Amino acid sequence: MKLNDIRDFPGATKRKKRVARGPGSGLGKTAGRGIKGQTSRSGVAIKGFEGGQMPIHRRLPKRGFNNIFRKQYSIVNLGQLQAAVDRGALDASAEINEDVLIKSGVVRRAKTHGVRVLAKGELKVSLKITASGASEAAVKAVEAAGGAVTIAPKVVAPEAAASKSDS
Repeated sequence: MKLNDIRDFPGATKRKKRVARGPGSGLGKTAGRGIKGQTSRSGVAIKGFEGGQMPIHRRLPKRGFNNIFRKQYSIVNLGQLQAAVDRGALDASAEINEDVLIKSGVVRRAKTHGVRVLAKGELKVSLKITASGASEAAVKAVEAAGGAVTIAPKVVAPEAAASKSDS
């Protein structure tokens, strides 16, 4: 096989629809836009337009809001930590912080306000955890297993937090 023999599978590519190229094309004259009316003309991009009737997005009541000051954490459950220790990704004797969690693959990346530990799952080993946040149940579970949780909030510049929460 040579480079010039390589082809797409039949049906893998589709030719561009060429509109307004005469009556023989099947899409000649009005180019599939119908006759007259607003959408037959160019420059029409009406999302939610209902022909003059009050659009549904304006008729329905609005509820709730998006808090732009909310804190965004990456979540780590105790069960995930135990699984990482079992498979050898985390060293139970060393201190576990955000950088260690990212390197071991337990967390993909620390979000704006850091990592928060939650109590889902069971922890059988003693761990020393430093995180941006932890639930009360998670702290109790870690202490019951003989470990400790230190909460050190991640310092975030106000403008960075605002721009992150907008996206």
